[in-house]
Amino acid sequence: MKCKECKEKLEILRMCRKVRMQCKGCGKEYQIHEIADQLDRETEEMLAPYTTIIYD
Repeated sequence: MKCKECKEKLEILRMCRKVRMQCKGCGKEYQIHEIADQLDRETEEMLAPYTTIIYD
């Protein structure tokens, strides 16, 4: 999955009690619900092990 801002790859960013996606290039963080409609199969598989994702 790519960043909306700079088109670099997004990675999973795990923090205490929350999971976000963060761009490798520009460092922008996305809450999962902000990009849920754009998730590709690879990203969905990476997020699958997280049984709870908090939307804050």
